[in-house]
Amino acid sequence: MSSARIVITPPGRLNMPRWHELWEAREIFYRFGIRDVVLRYRQTAIGVAWVVLQPLVTAGIFSIVFGRVAGLPTGGVPYMLFAFAGTTAWTVFSGVLSRAAPSLVANQALVSKVFFPRVVVPLSTALSVLLDFAVSLAMFAVLLVVYGVNPGWALLGLPLWTVCAVALGSGLGLAASAIMVKYRDVTYVLPWLVQVMMYATPVAYSLDAVPANLSWLFAVNPLTWLMECFRWSMLGTAAPPAWQVVGLVVASLVALAGGLLVFQRREREFADVI
Repeated sequence: MSSARIVITPPGRLNMPRWHELWEAREIFYRFGIRDVVLRYRQTAIGVAWVVLQPLVTAGIFSIVFGRVAGLPTGGVPYMLFAFAGTTAWTVFSGVLSRAAPSLVANQALVSKVFFPRVVVPLSTALSVLLDFAVSLAMFAVLLVVYGVNPGWALLGLPLWTVCAVALGSGLGLAASAIMVKYRDVTYVLPWLVQVMMYATPVAYSLDAVPANLSWLFAVNPLTWLMECFRWSMLGTAAPPAWQVVGLVVASLVALAGGLLVFQRREREFADVI
């Protein structure tokens, strides 16, 4: 009876993950993702309802502050819908980033003692985020019916923008998780950075409200492209320029590849310093 031989070699400085190892570790990926969902909602009074309640309340506050008080334009879309769409889209990106970053430190016992492709730990956090996103989309569909808004054929692009949001968040999350193993300062910097990025991105307001002399800052922000693409598909607003669509796809791939390279370069240090 022959047995397979497994040879474990250290990653190179600029070595991408071994894809066959990732495929063989798909069960680990799934188990980590399911465990994240269970731990997140175990012993909560209203369970998964938090997924709907949080963006709904946030969108309501944005509607009052930016819609009623500030009177910012939305291009004819009800502000509640406008804010809920932006909040839901932003949650995909920020959720993946925020949950991926501390994942290695939270699982340090496994990382330091058991061999498996470590990259599956931060990547698996996307499963719980996508589950939350699916629940929020169901609520958003109800709001579309209530407000009588039909996004039209642009809705078909929603899966692509979702993949781009996950790729952007995963790329930054991979890099942050690898750096956090050695420098726990990331724990304090990341929430502040995510909040700054949210206000620097048209999540709760439209680009029409941005002063002309600052518009270029938003035009070069890939997260702006992400929000505009999401709103196009979710609300049927004006389609973003073609260069933004292409730029979003390219930026997502670059972010993911860059995160993987940073992760792989630092992976050899994990067991020693975590």
